Amino acid sequence: MSAPSLFRHFKAVALMSPMQYRTCIRLQEARRRLVADGDDAAEAGFAVGYDSPSQFSRDYRRMFGVPPARDAARLRGDSMLLAQEVEEERLS
Repeated sequence: MSAPSLFRHFKAVALMSPMQYRTCIRLQEARRRLVADGDDAAEAGFAVGYDSPSQFSRDYRRMFGVPPARDAARLRGDSMLLAQEVEEERLS
């Protein structure tokens, strides 16, 4: 199978390109690491293959709608950390 044919078949089945799929899988694993393992955003990003913390944060926010630390705090139910994150964003 040629590369273009594989790309078309993949997109027809997954409803996204192979690169989008890879990004989605990476970000889901990073989210799991943030919540379950307590990694910070930079550690989680590097662990799933990002070289740049800022690119990781941009992609994470694009996919989940909030920055990594705030999302992890919300999912863990950490109200103090969540309040601190909201306050820091409000001041910046």
